[in-house]
Amino acid sequence: MGSPAPPVPMDPIREALTRVRGEDPQDVEALIGRILKYIHFVLPDPPVSRHGILRARRPHDCVDRLSALPVTLLRNIVSRLPDKDAARTAALATRWRGLWRSVPLVLVDSHLLTPAAAAAASGDQVACAEARRVTATVSRVLAAHPGPFRCVHLTCSYMAEFPSLLVRWFQTLAVKGVQDLVLVNRPFPIAFDLPATLFGMSALTRLYLGFFKFPDTAGLPRTGSFPKLRELGLCTVVIFNPDMDFVIARSPALEILSIQANMLTDRLRLVSRSLRCVQVIGGIDLDILLEYAPHLERLIVWSAWLNKCSSRRIKIAPAPALSILAYLEPEFYTLEVGNTVIKADTRASPTTMVPTVKILGLKVRFGIRDEVKLLPAYLRCFPSVERLHIESKKTAEPTGKLNLNFWKEASAIECVQSHIKLMMFHNFHGDQSELSFLQFFLESAPMLTKLAIVYPKGTFTSMTEAKSKLEPLFSAKWASTCCSLVLFEGFYAEGKEPSQFRNFKRGSNFSVRDPFAVIIRA
Repeated sequence: MGSPAPPVPMDPIREALTRVRGEDPQDVEALIGRILKYIHFVLPDPPVSRHGILRARRPHDCVDRLSALPVTLLRNIVSRLPDKDAARTAALATRWRGLWRSVPLVLVDSHLLTPAAAAAASGDQVACAEARRVTATVSRVLAAHPGPFRCVHLTCSYMAEFPSLLVRWFQTLAVKGVQDLVLVNRPFPIAFDLPATLFGMSALTRLYLGFFKFPDTAGLPRTGSFPKLRELGLCTVVIFNPDMDFVIARSPALEILSIQANMLTDRLRLVSRSLRCVQVIGGIDLDILLEYAPHLERLIVWSAWLNKCSSRRIKIAPAPALSILAYLEPEFYTLEVGNTVIKADTRASPTTMVPTVKILGLKVRFGIRDEVKLLPAYLRCFPSVERLHIESKKTAEPTGKLNLNFWKEASAIECVQSHIKLMMFHNFHGDQSELSFLQFFLESAPMLTKLAIVYPKGTFTSMTEAKSKLEPLFSAKWASTCCSLVLFEGFYAEGKEPSQFRNFKRGSNFSVRDPFAVIIRA
């Protein structure tokens, strides 16, 4: 989903401060708008939609058959309507009058926008007055409904002028048992302080926060804060390492942790008996340390933004349930397995292997010699991989390419020789170093049944030109007698519309076997 409303424009004081820092306020607003858009791609969809049309037509015999339905069914109908339409059902008939107040509340504040404001949501501004009106309406709805609150999605409200508003909202949400809460600040300010009353919502099962500063947990009781929380999303949230550790430790039922653009957290320490999936998108200078997570099945770093001078780690301790790991990116991260830093000359041993991983993703700059030399060592760490996803990254300053002889001289790679059935090669550019790797793979993988090659939109002038780049592969002697090679043009040009944001929700969907196989039938 795209952002239903852009940031509230800067006030004159913030504009002046921005100029003092040597920044253009319009450029800052545009950047924050893009980040807000990406946040809304990550957010879970609300359980009701405003796109349906509510109509009532008088029957030809004037018999109100709808109101004659059982109360349980009527309540089910009302619970599936947007909040505004659900409240309006009270006008249908006497029997409907109390239904809205008797069903668990679903409140989505973007549904409260006026038609004109909703139509302008994709433009540059939505009036502050409209944002204030929505905020006031949310307050009235929260006060009027007795609860429980099944789902509350607040992404269009305006809190900058009401510093004590969130305290009252959180107290109400806690008392009325909110289960699913999505709360995104309409900056500015960018890091609006969250009150500590957040920890009073003990009924929460899902929580997503965006553009906030997390409360200090130092003085909080060392007891369970979110005893029922199963899914947590932190999107451009300012949170320090001890507070992140506190939240993970005090959420004993937490299964899904999603982080988009971490702020001031430089170490994600995974110690949890309940976690099953961890996703990071836009990780900023972040160490990821899997220390103790016996039920973790998926660890996915969709993208990283690191300082050129920094070097970060992905460390994997024993992980008996880990089956999906992506994307390992040598440009940004050093891989550690157990206590061993994986280097090009690291020998495979039981202490450097993670045999449970079945789906592996790697991002590699094939024009950087040292990164390509790491590939065999990385693959040896995961001897049971059945599906391999390689994303080729371009570089402005190549440091040497490795030809087919390098791969032929590499020692045996167990997953290639015994297990890999599907390989998807993303962002194919037709470079010789890419072709050398692909030829080695075809000549070494007897279990391979499909090789899918995807090139960015606009890379080649035609499919014929793209196919011509693959001619060396068809002259090779393939190890598999039943392998098919398929070639696709991607949906987007390289560097345009990051696909990881669109695919993010697949990562935590356990019914999707392979969240990266989005082009071919998985």
